[in-house]
Amino acid sequence: MSLLVQSDLPGLHLLHRGKVRDVYALDAGRLLIVASDRLSAFDVVLPDPIPGKGELLTQISNFWFARTAHLMPNHLTGIEVASVLPAGTDVALYAQRSVVARRLRPIPIEAVARGYLAGSGWKDYQAGGRVSGIALPPGLRQAEQLPEPIFTPSTKAAAGSHDESIGFDDVVALIGGDLAERVRNATLALYRDAAEYAARRGILIADTKFEFGLDAAGQMYVMDEMLTPDSSRFWPADEYRVGSSPPSYDKQFVRDYLETLDWNKQAPGPHIPAEIIEKTRAKYAEALQRLTR
Repeated sequence: MSLLVQSDLPGLHLLHRGKVRDVYALDAGRLLIVASDRLSAFDVVLPDPIPGKGELLTQISNFWFARTAHLMPNHLTGIEVASVLPAGTDVALYAQRSVVARRLRPIPIEAVARGYLAGSGWKDYQAGGRVSGIALPPGLRQAEQLPEPIFTPSTKAAAGSHDESIGFDDVVALIGGDLAERVRNATLALYRDAAEYAARRGILIADTKFEFGLDAAGQMYVMDEMLTPDSSRFWPADEYRVGSSPPSYDKQFVRDYLETLDWNKQAPGPHIPAEIIEKTRAKYAEALQRLTR
């Protein structure tokens, strides 16, 4: 696995360096998106990367983009990464972790689907029986499957800031009622399809977040990343038990470690032991193998 903490592509205009991805402008209609090996948790970029993580994330995302294209168009153009890299660039370093994508106008929310009660959703439910304003049945336990998947959006925070859960009415206020309905319907349709597929391969997708964008004609696309261990909770079906936080293939492994520390979840983040880094990389690799076998 290669290691890339921060991309360097002289001659290309860097538009944005996010928690994980670096985004370059190629022209008025296309972007080069590079997935680094940076690791973020609780919206903080941690000081230690996971070698090869960007390659694994990109392969998983591209698998899902292809598999769900019949449900929702995506941002991929199909253009070879090598054809747009500056002369002299190490193609091998970038080819498996980058995509050439449509340049879209991002819809400014995180579109979250939940099929199980975990993470911040579990905390919200404990506090008031609701998640993102949606009333749920009483007596649900941690990690329990919900009667049906729900749409629980959040704000889209900048690096170093925290996403905040919002209700559907807040989404309507932000982007309008018609687009809010389109985003909710697409989020739940993509989640249901992916959850059914993954379950047949021994992975429960507890929740996931999508990002969407619009082209000049108003066509909506799913973009950024899709159903990766960075954007989802993946649980091994054979170890799933209601009432406790299941083991996972995703960043929850890192989050659980961080929760044992005396850290206020503000930057700078703490260093991660080599053992945690290697186990997390192995979890990502296993998720890719299970999903695409």
